Amino acid sequence: MNSLTKPEISVKDLNIPLERDVFLRTLIRELAGTLQDVVGLEEASGFISVVGQNMGKQINQDYKTALKVSHLSPEQVADVLVDLKKRILGDFFIIEQTDEKIVLGNRTCPFAEKVIDRPAMCMMTSNVFGSIAADNLGYAKVELQETIATGDSGCRVVVYLKPTLEAEESHGREYFKGESEG
Repeated sequence: MNSLTKPEISVKDLNIPLERDVFLRTLIRELAGTLQDVVGLEEASGFISVVGQNMGKQINQDYKTALKVSHLSPEQVADVLVDLKKRILGDFFIIEQTDEKIVLGNRTCPFAEKVIDRPAMCMMTSNVFGSIAADNLGYAKVELQETIATGDSGCRVVVYLKPTLEAEESHGREYFKGESEG
């Protein structure tokens, strides 16, 4: 090597922000964005809902198996919703819990910055929460009142556990044991 030649930098030593978590979050972001652009937000949300519902069923079964129960109580449902989000690096917490609803807040999205301008990705939360609550309690309606995806500083998610007047008047998605309805 002469004095004019720069030392070669090994590709493996490059400072590139790429690892499995970032790659998968980016992949989901791009899939959601492509769906939103091609078929619109409502249809994109529908496609992501199906994935979220299937994931909700699996996560629900995992918790019931680990807890050795055939169904979760309302208190366990609330605890599971918070715990599952913490395990995937969200920061959900219970604001209010009654027999009729669970109100959750969130300071950090599991998708981090990749969720910005991708509200269809929030259907993962809606469907996972709705599937778990409805499977165990018979009914749920999930309303995403505030989301990081749409520019809010945090999320506010209401999971209605009974078809009350308040639930009926909310703009959310209903879930029933074994199925979901838009």
